[in-house]
Amino acid sequence: MAIIRPFQAVRPNEKVAHLVASVPYDVVNKEESAELAKGNPISFLRVTRSEIELKEVTDVYSPEVYAKAKENFLRLKEEAPMIQDANPSIYIYKLTMGEQTQVGLAATFSVEDYNKDVIKKHEKTRKVKEDDRTNHIIATEAQTGPVFLTYKAVSEIDKVVNDTMKKTLPIYDILAVDGIKHTVWILPAEHNDLVIKGIAKVKNLYIADGHHRAASASRAQKAKMEKNPAHNGTEEYNYFLAVLFPAEQLRIMPYNRVVHELKMSEAEFMDKVKQNFSVEEVKSASPPAKKTIGMYLSGKWHLLLPNENVKPGKTVGDNLDVSILQNFLLHPVLGIEDPRTDNNIDFIGGIRGTEELERLVNSKKAAAAFSMYPVTMDDLIKISDAGEIMPPKSTWFEPKLRDGLLVHTI
Repeated sequence: MAIIRPFQAVRPNEKVAHLVASVPYDVVNKEESAELAKGNPISFLRVTRSEIELKEVTDVYSPEVYAKAKENFLRLKEEAPMIQDANPSIYIYKLTMGEQTQVGLAATFSVEDYNKDVIKKHEKTRKVKEDDRTNHIIATEAQTGPVFLTYKAVSEIDKVVNDTMKKTLPIYDILAVDGIKHTVWILPAEHNDLVIKGIAKVKNLYIADGHHRAASASRAQKAKMEKNPAHNGTEEYNYFLAVLFPAEQLRIMPYNRVVHELKMSEAEFMDKVKQNFSVEEVKSASPPAKKTIGMYLSGKWHLLLPNENVKPGKTVGDNLDVSILQNFLLHPVLGIEDPRTDNNIDFIGGIRGTEELERLVNSKKAAAAFSMYPVTMDDLIKISDAGEIMPPKSTWFEPKLRDGLLVHTI
């Protein structure tokens, strides 16, 4: 039984929403954040990446960064301005990228559901990143960007969502600079009960993207609860901000790989690859199906197909293409034991295309590149249900939600 709860969003005036809303804090570094916020004093990056306003030598995890985030959030609420809705609401958030459209429910979700695995995970989190967002939530007393959740669609909920989009005007209809359209409606209050009861019948929700945000909300809840002797479980810090999308609407893009050095001749490398894969020179950069991998080497694309030496894995995750590449090529051939920490490998989100892989190899910034067939939503759900962890950098979701459009204060 999953819990969804309406909330009173803090959100920008519709006339400046396009200036406030920003890319997620974790898809840009400090320099990229500074460039995106340049000349825009009300960019929400000044809250989520507040270090861009501090000295170059500033530790991005120092207390002054979080103090600046709080200061900037208070300033934006006054100057943008940002308002807080008078009534708790569920919001409809529609994303459009080219022909890809997905429509979700923006609301708050139970931290206890996260803690008890009603909301299932598929990724490991890093403590340093958890520490960062936990400190950010506690300092700003706000969850400034949503977790991206998914579930198997409920037809009754889909109907009221579609009816609302047809019959009411959106509060936001923004075309971002990256070409992605963000449209938001307030769900009429008379439908809240239907949605709450509909979600309560759902056994599990799944984190698609935003594991660190969810983990940090859980840690912030614990910290706030310990300091509140009157804690009763209804406080806002017991819930975290998320947008819940039907799995049937989502698109996962591949998460490609590049290696910087082969540490052997190309001929020797190719001979070792052929121990576990058949290799065929091809014109297409993208692998055509599961259990196929594209490899770019010396200006040519090759298709790798696992041979009889590649035995079926014991777990769901072992049989993913990214695991096959890791276990039968990257580790045994190139010595990349832990792709999370090895400096000889980098990961390229599918949104950047296979052209980026070619550019990196052709410019000698990488020695070889691997294009992957995308993981499916079915794979993600099966791994989550099995209690397994997805291999690192397995999924790249597009389009992405914006930070600052809907904020949950705690």
